[in-house]
Amino acid sequence: MAKNDYSQFQKGVISGYYNNLDTIMLGKLAELVTELYLADTKAKKDRLWQRAHKAMVKLKISPTIINHIMQKEDVEILAKNLQDWLNTPKKKK
Repeated sequence: MAKNDYSQFQKGVISGYYNNLDTIMLGKLAELVTELYLADTKAKKDRLWQRAHKAMVKLKISPTIINHIMQKEDVEILAKNLQDWLNTPKKKK
């Protein structure tokens, strides 16, 4: 197995990605809310809800909140929580 040798630029890009992962995931979750509003079939909604679940897990949202949202599968509940998460100040690392 080859050892990964990254340039300083590549290391900076990788570091920047992981430093902003929560912002990236919140953006993806916002896109999913829009797609869920527009979804017209049960199968499409199910796929989108699974993606939303994975995004919330990556964001380290409380399992209690995730379970509540996933049990209801109400896009308005997800949107309201997303708005709260977007308005929460980002923690400094």
